[in-house]
Amino acid sequence: MHTDDGFDYDVAVVGGGPAGLTSALYATRLGLDTLVVDRGGGRAAMMQDTHNVIGVTEDVSGNEFLETAREQVEGYGGTYERGFVEAVEPVGAVPDDGFDVVTVKETYRVCRVVLATGFADERPDPPLPRTGTGLHYCLHCDAFMFVDEPVYVMGTNDVAAYVAMIMLNYTDDVDLLTRSEEPTWSDETATLLSNHPVDVVTTDVVGTNTGEDGWLESLEFADGEVREYRGGFAMYGSNYHADLADSLGLERTEEGTVAVDDHGRTSMEGVYAVGDLTPGHNQIPIAMGQGAKAGIALSKELRAFPRSLEEVDAEGPVTAADAPAISRELLETAISHEGHAGGPREDVEVGDSEAAADD
Repeated sequence: MHTDDGFDYDVAVVGGGPAGLTSALYATRLGLDTLVVDRGGGRAAMMQDTHNVIGVTEDVSGNEFLETAREQVEGYGGTYERGFVEAVEPVGAVPDDGFDVVTVKETYRVCRVVLATGFADERPDPPLPRTGTGLHYCLHCDAFMFVDEPVYVMGTNDVAAYVAMIMLNYTDDVDLLTRSEEPTWSDETATLLSNHPVDVVTTDVVGTNTGEDGWLESLEFADGEVREYRGGFAMYGSNYHADLADSLGLERTEEGTVAVDDHGRTSMEGVYAVGDLTPGHNQIPIAMGQGAKAGIALSKELRAFPRSLEEVDAEGPVTAADAPAISRELLETAISHEGHAGGPREDVEVGDSEAAADD
């Protein structure tokens, strides 16, 4: 394994959301020594309830969901560290010489890097309802909650206008709030809006009212009007956490996401990106799928066997002493894990083969 060659880890995942943790889970279970560095927070951590994740019930909060995921990664032998990555620096020839992942506390030499740093939704100016109980950002996640309820959409761009029209699929009471700002949507979008029963409200919001359960009940406007809403969506764009990607010179799309192929590979060999930092729907199941595909791709890229014909010519045939090609720590974790075939084995003496040892 590469950890025998002076590397601290095979893979470093920067970011501990659903995409990053799934990448780490797959990489670890496929025999790669994996580090996750997570600064905490993120969109998933903000969720009051988990929606659209099969097998996970609504009463599971985002923090509970992530805590379980972290425990799974660590249970299989991955390393989780709460911290901030200041830099990712290529070492010599990319990707063979790996990367230095510089955190506040320590620098790690790794073979491959996965960026899962996500983005933050741009928030409108206060006053606002509380996030998750009246202020929402994901139509696909939360439209179901507002079926046949009064709903607002905040924003002045084409996306806001389209979200308002899309919400007519779920309720007949939709207001589009521009909050005294001049709309920037196109003439075509303006024509579409005029042909849909969306009320465009131009007056700014000056107050919010909530019920005993904490949910939004109404918004107050500068002209004295009070309009009832159970919730709504703020559509002001995204702020991508792409500082590390930019420092590496990674290609970005017109929308600001990091360009990747179908397995998460970026424009720099050895660097992957997954989740909300990349193009696509910002959904937990999709992020998990991206993380899984990246983890599998990393395994194919870094696993020792089978050797190629060129490697056999250079290094000779593979012998039984070379296997298993997994670090001592991961081997010991695997054989003692409850998921091991036949149950955990506590009395196994790990062999001293070069491939299994990294001391």
